Amino acid sequence: MNETDSSQALRPKRRLAAAFGGGGLIGMLGGLIGLGGAEFRLPLLIGLFRFPALEAVILNKAMSLVVVASALPFRANSVPLAEVVGQWPVIANLLAGSLAGAWFGAGWATRLRAELLYRVIAILLVGIAAVLLFGHDVGSSGHSILSGLWQVSIGVLAGFVIGVVASLMGVAGGELLIPTLILLFGADVKLAGSLSLAVSLPTMIVGFARYSRDQSFAVLGRNSTFLLIMAGGSVVGSFIGAQLVGTVPSSVLLPLLAFMLIVSAVKGWSHR
Repeated sequence: MNETDSSQALRPKRRLAAAFGGGGLIGMLGGLIGLGGAEFRLPLLIGLFRFPALEAVILNKAMSLVVVASALPFRANSVPLAEVVGQWPVIANLLAGSLAGAWFGAGWATRLRAELLYRVIAILLVGIAAVLLFGHDVGSSGHSILSGLWQVSIGVLAGFVIGVVASLMGVAGGELLIPTLILLFGADVKLAGSLSLAVSLPTMIVGFARYSRDQSFAVLGRNSTFLLIMAGGSVVGSFIGAQLVGTVPSSVLLPLLAFMLIVSAVKGWSHR
């Protein structure tokens, strides 16, 4: 099976060009709101490129790893590594749940029937749309809403849920991690962005390792060129989007992106 088998809609050269352009556009949209854009890339992999749900999730996970790894050195200029490391108790708290959640979520995804996985993804897309609309611009007074054992317990639980979602969708989970870090731990927005990367990377690696035990993981080898080109487009787009932050008002951009996710969810719900 070669790379063209997964997409009957596009010929090889057009498919690769679409992969770079699509990855770039999605990366730019994600960069405009401070995310990697993987939640928008997944519907594209399923809808335009015709990958089955599980293969699309695995491809999305691989690309998310590339995008997050490339974002770490860029953010070091605005948030020193020492400041991130200094928050190791927060990172450890969330990782205690997210690592287990990532393993569980990936294992669950490999056992779900394709039709059910499409519907789970559709529900999660609607959930992400809601977070974009109501939780993305959450502010912080610098104080956490909980403390002590309650904070640790809720942190582990939140991490587990985020790990499950990240594995099921092949995303980094920043759209959920950043509001959690701001509200639960009182982190400012800039620091929360870097801390989310510190939690996301090991969480994604665990989910990726679990997926590697499934036969669908072979999609990466069959589509290696496609993977690298779309990931490259996503990195370039993310960089461009980060430079354009503020050019499009959030009051316009966020509802538009949420609408895109809801449309994708409706299509995915009835996907066969």
